[in-house]
Amino acid sequence: MSNTYGYVRVSSQDQNEDRQLIALREKLVDPEKIFVDKQSGKDFDRPQYSKMVQKLRAGDLLYVLSIDRLGRNYEEIQRQWRILTKDIGIDICVIDMPLLDTRNGKDLMGTFIADLVLQILSFVAQSERENIKKRQAEGIAAARARGVHLGRPALPIPDIFEETVKAWEAGQIGLEEAQRRCGMTETTFYRRRREYRLMHPLNHELS
Repeated sequence: MSNTYGYVRVSSQDQNEDRQLIALREKLVDPEKIFVDKQSGKDFDRPQYSKMVQKLRAGDLLYVLSIDRLGRNYEEIQRQWRILTKDIGIDICVIDMPLLDTRNGKDLMGTFIADLVLQILSFVAQSERENIKKRQAEGIAAARARGVHLGRPALPIPDIFEETVKAWEAGQIGLEEAQRRCGMTETTFYRRRREYRLMHPLNHELS
């Protein structure tokens, strides 16, 4: 007996997958057979996608809202499509693109058209991903140029930092003990030591 599955992907934890889920429910896909990943489409190394592929059998049907929800890597989309439709033998229906429904047009012309559409949409999906990365990089560069701090706020230097550094430099304690006292990794300890020295140039002991 064949089964019907649905696949949903959003790029991050705070993105909303409701639109995709609604589209799958309209196709009467059992909620227990819908697999959701919340990560980038740059490759197919995704836990829920891998779990779904293991369940797929010849004759099953897979719904996905759009090709970019399947992935955003041109070559990988092509490869996964072949694995799913040829190696495993399932049908795929891309809801937003009726031409990408392998249940239809199984003759030579239909297959040619579907392959052509798949290549075009896969190319568009990867191009959009590259454009998103470019815009993000440009936004980060612009923010830094304005002096905007990005990332997690730096933790304050503990009160015992100067005392700990002096003890470490004097050989009274080891690096691991200094890190433990300050609650820092080795990299952070060295970096904060350099920063502290710049902020307190009169403390020659921290040279």
